[in-house]
Amino acid sequence: MSPGPHRRESDLVRSYVLTRGRARAQHQMEPAALVRAAARGTMSELDPDRRRIVQVAQGGALAVAEIAAHAELPLTVALVVVSDLIDEGYLVPASAERPSSVPSPDLLEEVLNGLRRLDTSA
Repeated sequence: MSPGPHRRESDLVRSYVLTRGRARAQHQMEPAALVRAAARGTMSELDPDRRRIVQVAQGGALAVAEIAAHAELPLTVALVVVSDLIDEGYLVPASAERPSSVPSPDLLEEVLNGLRRLDTSA
């Protein structure tokens, strides 16, 4: 059973309002791109749909496609809104942070150089 014409029209209006009339996101992101909520205080200035997206992302890193499903939004709309929320500082790409347990590239290079020296001395 398909939704009635009023339901489809209301979904289109909601999508248009959420994306502020834009069809493309500022940031090129894949649907599988991971984002999480930033450590930021109040969300009172956000509309309910945007607030819900940030709240969903507070549970940990989620793919944009997962956020779209939780927020019951078309994926293209979620991509635009998530991009906006990144620009506004409410969301951050999960890949932008390196966990403290991951060694630095300098340390890895030192280890690799040490291994190479071991290999040539044998």
